[in-house]
Amino acid sequence: MLKNLLFKSNTPRWAIFILDLGIVFFSVVMAYMLRFNFSIPDSEIPLIKYALPVILIVRTISFFIGKPYAAYIRYTSVDDAKKIIVFAFSSSIIISLTNVLSYKIDEIFIIPFSIIILEFLLTTFLMIGSRTFFKMAYDGYRNPSEGKTPILIFGAGEAGMIAKRAIDKDVKSSFNVIGFIDDDKQKAKRRLENKPIFHSKELEKILNDKNISHVIISIQKISKSRLNEIIKICLNNNVQILNVPEASKWINGELSLKQMRKVRIEDLLGRESIKLSESKIKTQLKGKIILVTGAAGSIGSEIVRQLIKYSPKKVLLIDQAESALYELEMELRTIKGGESTEIIISDICNMKRMDKVFQTFQPEVVFHAAAYKHVPLMENNPSEAIQTNVMGSKTLADLSNHYGVKTFVMISTDKAVNPTNIMGASKRIAEIYIQSLNQKSQTTFITTRFGNVLGSNGSVIPLFKKQIEKGGPITVTDPNITRYFMTIPEACQLVLEAGSAGKGGEIFIFDMGKSVKIKDLASEMIKLSGLEEGKDIQIVYTGLRPGEKLYEELLNDKENTLKTHHPDIMIAKVKEYNYEEIKPKVDLLIASIDKDDITFVSQMKSIVPEYISNNSKYELLDNEKA
Repeated sequence: MLKNLLFKSNTPRWAIFILDLGIVFFSVVMAYMLRFNFSIPDSEIPLIKYALPVILIVRTISFFIGKPYAAYIRYTSVDDAKKIIVFAFSSSIIISLTNVLSYKIDEIFIIPFSIIILEFLLTTFLMIGSRTFFKMAYDGYRNPSEGKTPILIFGAGEAGMIAKRAIDKDVKSSFNVIGFIDDDKQKAKRRLENKPIFHSKELEKILNDKNISHVIISIQKISKSRLNEIIKICLNNNVQILNVPEASKWINGELSLKQMRKVRIEDLLGRESIKLSESKIKTQLKGKIILVTGAAGSIGSEIVRQLIKYSPKKVLLIDQAESALYELEMELRTIKGGESTEIIISDICNMKRMDKVFQTFQPEVVFHAAAYKHVPLMENNPSEAIQTNVMGSKTLADLSNHYGVKTFVMISTDKAVNPTNIMGASKRIAEIYIQSLNQKSQTTFITTRFGNVLGSNGSVIPLFKKQIEKGGPITVTDPNITRYFMTIPEACQLVLEAGSAGKGGEIFIFDMGKSVKIKDLASEMIKLSGLEEGKDIQIVYTGLRPGEKLYEELLNDKENTLKTHHPDIMIAKVKEYNYEEIKPKVDLLIASIDKDDITFVSQMKSIVPEYISNNSKYELLDNEKA
């Protein structure tokens, strides 16, 4: 019956009220016993019959006012304990005043002040202690540790303590926290939440000795390099990793187990947070009308999300992907600043429609992210690559020049360097045209060039995730193929930074870090999924696709770089083309779209001499040239 009263239902208020009065009665008796060494003098005994009712009456009144019995005893918090102390102390003051009043009337203290002090201490200690005991007993009853999976929390700070409490509070949790681990040597061999703290140098040993299945990383500010070290140790020992989100993302300021997510491959490949020239970017963007092409894509949509933080007057979102634009519009409605956006469905190759957009809205800044980027698809559909990547870019650049756009930023790719495919060559031609147009225009034309973006549409990350979910196999074109990677937010932050710093005509390249073997990337994703390569899932090599090369480059052999104000941004020193010379060639290329593929691919190679096809039918043109 007692178990049912305390654990299986909400304990009634009257039960807690009676318990508290019992504690007060016991505290009074114990106070007298302690004060007089368990031998109460005969002179004090007659006074107890007055003292006990006074204390009980005053405490009862304080209970009715403070209502400590109204709180859920099983969820007792620090605030509840503070409330008990405040009202117990206040009622002890009233008891003392009653005592002084009795002395003034009968010249006798009904209650010795030492008794009042002892009773206060005992009452507060027992009331708080009883609640804590029942809370611990309830937690143990609802969430027993027996049979649960042993886990470690990395981080023995406040965030680690909150993470443990969130796990303990979740009755559906299958985790049992056996301890904390921390880089701070001073915390080692101490205890937190009654659990031992180990030093991080013992991590691998503890993982094996304690049969740990999961490690929860609960450090709010941890360097990417240190995070990678921890993750790799865990993965090498077949231990899964969960990450506690930033405190700002906790729901209503409270952390729950459901918010702890698995570490993603982006966490491994991401780098230290990028420091931006916020004031300079804000000066460029605040109060401006900004046009973003390819706004529904992974890069374009993230640029939009970051732009609205800088209080632009209006952001025009242009894309021909209706459904994706609709989804983005719904998202932006929930974001502060989202009301400044306007959706425009259009193909950037539609000259009349784009001219109407520029004439109507008079944009001051353009971020051009629209492009076809899938290498094998463009290799088989070269006319579409020319139409969108070259003609579309030329259309936007010409309109920006005509309508006096202040800054035009084009998003290019590392595949434009020594291109081996249609897609890369088409982007290089767009770079050349835009850079040459800068020579005769009042518009500042800037190009940004970077490698693969983690999680973007068409990147290997979503593909590998789908293949893992289906049980494999994971398809990799070649065991030696490598790529540079950058997260979407990183790439877009650097685009904004470069856009604010450019003076015109530059091709900015970003520090992409080290190139990554795609095979290693696939292996890491298998481990992060809790699977074993070769046993649970296979990696299959399919051979290079048309136009694909093993290694991407950020510069060609004839290029070098100049430093900028930002350590992650450099300026590529590239061959510059004369506008009067390049425009007729680009116009001729666009006019040849309806001709046979060989004809206009040959023209592309004449514009970009370093374009040498690889694993493609267009290699015959290189052979003829040779």
